[in-house]
Amino acid sequence: MHLGSLPYKTKQFFLLLIKLSIVVGAFYFIYKKLIEHEELDFHVFLQFLKENNIFSTKTTLFLLFLTLFNWFLEILKWKILVTTIEKISFKNALEQSLGSLTASLFTPNRIGEYGAKAIYYPSGKRKKIVLLNFLGNMMQMSTTIIFGSIGLYLLNSKYELDINYLKVSRFLVVIIVIALFTAFGLKQNNFKIKGVSIERLIAFFKSISAKTKILGLVLSIVRYLVFSFQFYYLLTIFGVNVSYYNAMIVITSMYVLASVIPSVFIFDVVIKSSVAVYLFTIVGVNDFTTLCIITLMWLLNFVLPSLFGSYYVLNFNLSKDTNL
Repeated sequence: MHLGSLPYKTKQFFLLLIKLSIVVGAFYFIYKKLIEHEELDFHVFLQFLKENNIFSTKTTLFLLFLTLFNWFLEILKWKILVTTIEKISFKNALEQSLGSLTASLFTPNRIGEYGAKAIYYPSGKRKKIVLLNFLGNMMQMSTTIIFGSIGLYLLNSKYELDINYLKVSRFLVVIIVIALFTAFGLKQNNFKIKGVSIERLIAFFKSISAKTKILGLVLSIVRYLVFSFQFYYLLTIFGVNVSYYNAMIVITSMYVLASVIPSVFIFDVVIKSSVAVYLFTIVGVNDFTTLCIITLMWLLNFVLPSLFGSYYVLNFNLSKDTNL
């Protein structure tokens, strides 16, 4: 929607409608996902949490600490990346990260996050903000793929999974062909993305210092280890007798498999549930416990931050020289 030609007060009115739509939509989808979960009754889920003392002060505080630490690392990474083009405070990075989470909650593969973060900046900087967000996401995805590939290899070596190698080979061939055509396209001088030439994109990424890239990657790795440990901690809380090593093999495999499946983000919990149930069955974890852990991880790391993010969405205001 282009509102640049409208009077400032009219733009503010339309902006209010957009903000309310985002927040109401996010709350509605969260409610639907919790109450109408096909495989997990919400009341049974709550009772199971009570029986396992999830709501005890010690357990609750530790889980919340891991959630806060997880998002602290993500917010810090965003602050560091944005500093390459504009200095912002940690508070600004917090607002942009949580606000964009809420705005992207029900968009395919969190695509709405790109536009939500870009709107905080003048139009002249938005393309760079989109690219920085892409870089940050690729850092996290690279971490997931590296750890997940190791996890899948160890999982297959340890438990001899029933893998259809013919189908896997076909899939890899398709990926390689797509990659080759993409590489060929990128070499064409007239190839552009959103009006930006590949040469300019490469030059922009090269202009970011190695220190910034390394620091961003380190923060992505630490963040990955934090939420993976949180998953393992929940396994122990629910009485699952599995070693940290074996648990991490399955957890890393689960995250990489769930990450490569396109999804609407609000239903990401469904995809992770299906993948997790299959993988954790291998190490003897029952389906119900796995579903409860996946749901709780989703509540802690996405729903809870998005509720705080709704505050920033509702309080977002355009400056008079900012266009939508």
